[in-house]
Amino acid sequence: MSNLLVNKLFSMVEENKNAAVEAEFDWDAFENEDAGFAANRADLEAQYDKTLSTVAEKEVIDGIVISMNKREVVINIGYKSDGIVSLNEFRYNPELTVGDTVEVYVESQEDKKGQLVLSHKKARALRSWDRVNSALENDEIIKGYIKCRTKGGMIVDVFGIEAFLPGSQIDVKPIRDYDIYVGKTMEFKVVKINHEFKNVVVSHKALIEAELEQQKKEIIAKLEKGQVLEGTVKNITSYGVFIDLGGVDGLIHITDLSWGRVSHPSEIVELDQKLNVVILDFDDDKKRIALGLKQLTPHPWDALDAEMKVGDRVMGKVVVMADYGAFVEIAAGVEGLIHVSEMSWSQHLRSAQDFMKVGDEVEAQIITLDREERKMSLGLKQLKQDPWEGVEAKYAVNSKHAAKVRNFTNFGVFVEIEEGVDGLIHISDLSWTKKVKHPAEFTQIGAEIEVVVLEIDKDNRRLSLGHKQLEENPWDVFETIFATDSTHEGTIVEVFEKGAVVALPYGVEGFATPRHLVKEDGSQAKVDEKLTFKVIEFSKAAKRIILSHSRTFEDVKRAEVSEKKKSESANMKKGVKKMKDSLEKTTLGDISELAALKSQLEKGDK
Repeated sequence: MSNLLVNKLFSMVEENKNAAVEAEFDWDAFENEDAGFAANRADLEAQYDKTLSTVAEKEVIDGIVISMNKREVVINIGYKSDGIVSLNEFRYNPELTVGDTVEVYVESQEDKKGQLVLSHKKARALRSWDRVNSALENDEIIKGYIKCRTKGGMIVDVFGIEAFLPGSQIDVKPIRDYDIYVGKTMEFKVVKINHEFKNVVVSHKALIEAELEQQKKEIIAKLEKGQVLEGTVKNITSYGVFIDLGGVDGLIHITDLSWGRVSHPSEIVELDQKLNVVILDFDDDKKRIALGLKQLTPHPWDALDAEMKVGDRVMGKVVVMADYGAFVEIAAGVEGLIHVSEMSWSQHLRSAQDFMKVGDEVEAQIITLDREERKMSLGLKQLKQDPWEGVEAKYAVNSKHAAKVRNFTNFGVFVEIEEGVDGLIHISDLSWTKKVKHPAEFTQIGAEIEVVVLEIDKDNRRLSLGHKQLEENPWDVFETIFATDSTHEGTIVEVFEKGAVVALPYGVEGFATPRHLVKEDGSQAKVDEKLTFKVIEFSKAAKRIILSHSRTFEDVKRAEVSEKKKSESANMKKGVKKMKDSLEKTTLGDISELAALKSQLEKGDK
């Protein structure tokens, strides 16, 4: 019932009352507290009641909003009094205005204060499931109030029912801040109802997908390589930026954001930023679209100074480091590589990180420049004088120098006299006397060592060095001391399968084979035993001394046996002579006797 009709009814009642008062009012009775029109009161009330609707408690009826304030809504349901409903019950409908028809639930015709008690929330709840099911069946668009956040989405008040709005169904683009939607009234579609658990799922995204799909088809149909479009930054990842082209997504790879180095796309763009992009490529279905941003600006190499040439010095900033070198940006988008071999004249293997780090400002010299390929190589060492220029004068043969041990090999020691000037000490040139099996036995990496220049190889930038040459060759003296057949005391310092190493006086070492280590009692000599050895071989050229312990007593025995044999031989010779003399004498006497006997026999015969 409208306000106009209600007011008219009230006016009619008042007019009837006034007429009755004027015609029948008994002032005497009034003075006796008895109104003259009391007899007609029941009739008047009956007439008034006919103008009002019949309202029953616990039912849902429609009412009209007759007034509103910041806290309450006054609703007329055609009853003798209006009802008041809290504005919070209408928060799902911020567009509510005076004159709107709303449904209310009659909780009580009169409370203690005689006030009609209504509830819009309960009215909605009683009819909510019918409305929700109808909205799903008819694909109807409904309004809902977003109450709060929950895990994975939002809780929405729909017809008084708490429905679930998944985060993926809020919008077609990813939502970064759910809180901005809390307290908002939005339009939704019911997408799923679980009657068993009384669960309702709604979607706002479904409302805009159909429109976007149509837009997407129109955009895809018009896509061409090289086309420039405006887009919005939708998402930023470590490998690139996704751009919304108006329902169609494209990807700007990190390498296509800028001509210069980009560590992360967030250095160039930010979320929701609008920018122009160029289409670089797309697949046959146009589902994957490759976009470019840097292609909208000229290539920095095209703006490079035309006068720049090989040999020029340039300043730049280190932007990328690798073990093999460093990339230096000399202008936005123009980089050159300084290989690690161009950072120092030193031949010693080192990493680029030993010389510089990202962010360093460096000066370098252009070594190569290819404008067509857009490549440039730079060098640091070229800014310093080559140490091999005039090396013959600075490091002449037989000159002595201090060096630092840089590396070992099985055949020698690599040392550095100064940065860029390296040399090799052969293992045979480490010591005059000691047999060095590996350089680690003699020195260590990083140690200082004195050297003598033996030979200069300028083509290969290498010096042949010696350490033992710092002293005179002791083998010239050893030749007289350790002559063949001379005997010396020595200590066995090492025993192995082929023999033993024997430490002799003056720091020299000799070698003895196993058969020359047999002692007089037949046992084998052992490590740390101190014995007498005889030199059986001495080689100055090979710096080799062969020793024998067995020969020290074997030669004595051999000499004794030889002397005895010589004595026995002399005695034998004397006996033989005597015998011969005796035999000679005996033979002559016998002959004389035989001759006399013969003469006698001859006389008798006669």
